[in-house]
Amino acid sequence: MREDVEKVRELRAANLDEARPEAVAKRRKTGHWTTREQIDAFLDPGSFAEYGALARPVRDDMAGAADGLVIGIGQVAGRSCAVMAYDYTVYAGTQSLINHKKHDRIFEVAESLRLPLICWLEGGGARPHDLMAGLGLDLTTFMAFARLSGVAPLVGIVTGRCFAGNANLAGMCDVLIATPQANIGMAGPPLVEAALGKSTTPEEIGPVDVQMPNGVIDLLAEDQGQAIELAKRYLGYFFGTEETWEAPDGEALRQVIPENPRRAYDVRKVIAGIADIDSVLELRVKFGRAIVTALIRIEGRPVGVIANQPMYMAGAIDSPASDKAARFIQLCDAFNIPMLFLCDTPGLMVGPEIEKTALVRHSGRLLLNLAGATVPFMTVILRKAYGLGGYVMGARGLDPVLCVGWPTAEFGGMGLEGAVNITHRDELAAAPDEAARQAIHDQATADLKRMNTGLEVAAKFEIDDVIDPADTRHFLGQALKAMPATPTRNERKRVIDAW
Repeated sequence: MREDVEKVRELRAANLDEARPEAVAKRRKTGHWTTREQIDAFLDPGSFAEYGALARPVRDDMAGAADGLVIGIGQVAGRSCAVMAYDYTVYAGTQSLINHKKHDRIFEVAESLRLPLICWLEGGGARPHDLMAGLGLDLTTFMAFARLSGVAPLVGIVTGRCFAGNANLAGMCDVLIATPQANIGMAGPPLVEAALGKSTTPEEIGPVDVQMPNGVIDLLAEDQGQAIELAKRYLGYFFGTEETWEAPDGEALRQVIPENPRRAYDVRKVIAGIADIDSVLELRVKFGRAIVTALIRIEGRPVGVIANQPMYMAGAIDSPASDKAARFIQLCDAFNIPMLFLCDTPGLMVGPEIEKTALVRHSGRLLLNLAGATVPFMTVILRKAYGLGGYVMGARGLDPVLCVGWPTAEFGGMGLEGAVNITHRDELAAAPDEAARQAIHDQATADLKRMNTGLEVAAKFEIDDVIDPADTRHFLGQALKAMPATPTRNERKRVIDAW
């Protein structure tokens, strides 16, 4: 073999795990896979083409395999994608002058080829050693990553400590997957101490039990292997229709809604009864709990579901739920995934306390994003569709491709009990006692409900039909088949904001 070729092979081999037993041992000690093990587990065997394998730190007195950042392209299930992974064994996965150039290169490739980008983001932010070498604010990395939003799916994976610049990238990902060992924060312990004079441990900054309920983490994996499987599963929804699928028992949907209209139920049972078996991927489970957002498939076709959750505040929409739904609309719209609204809400949450959360703005954000979306959507009214909450959950006035109700559907410009209090105010006030007042209220409410059932509303053709719950998949499947194929586009449709 030629000497120059042999030299290249030696330098590249020096970066591999086999040549770095001490680095591998460090990862084993903390229970982590190596960077290359994670990439190998994610990509199809033999498909990885690495960029920048020979990069090294800019300072002559420093050394580090690939300068602590592995980038390249490969395939997942035969579909091309780009990958970027920090190596925590190289100066704690920090961002350097050279690996910032590597960032920018893989971002450029992902943008030009519209490749999904999967990022392992464990690391401590800027590498202080490089400050004297010119690493300051003259960087394009973060803006270049932001410009990828809406161009191609951006998936972040955090399995350990992710601080500062690394966390900033995590916050811009479309979906962020984490393991229980993850800590995610905009400053690590050294910066916290310098800024606040307070000593902290890495484990105290942005642990999972903080970042799940506040919406930072979209998916929580049991371990590093499951994080990779979740990333693969997530990407699958952006790769189009699956040819093989299995339908659930549609008749089970007839039993989901309780006969007692005041009883709650878990809307996830409805989603499971509509979606292809094993096709449901719920995002942000612990954030905005009044709404469930999930990617599913119906007859193999990807669909984004936005559903009220009666188990939480009876399905009333609050500020976190508004934000959760608004961002999910952005995600579906950016990548042309049709949406399905499952409506059962008494409306927007009310009261002095909820207004302290700026619900006026947050609920407006939901409607603005829905109005700006061009992707087709469908609506099923499961039970209550009251007030503005019912309106933003895909009312006919928003031009869904299909808007149907179940036999349990109820409609109203506001909660019917509240409407009775207004329309029968004088009669209620004149009642001789509380029992009489309650009787008047109950009768008036029952009369109003009869006037606003799904059957009555369908008779006025204010919805497209009332259907047997068991037929829901059929109606949705036909609507999906009728939707035109998504045209190829070369420009960004919209940005998916961080929140």
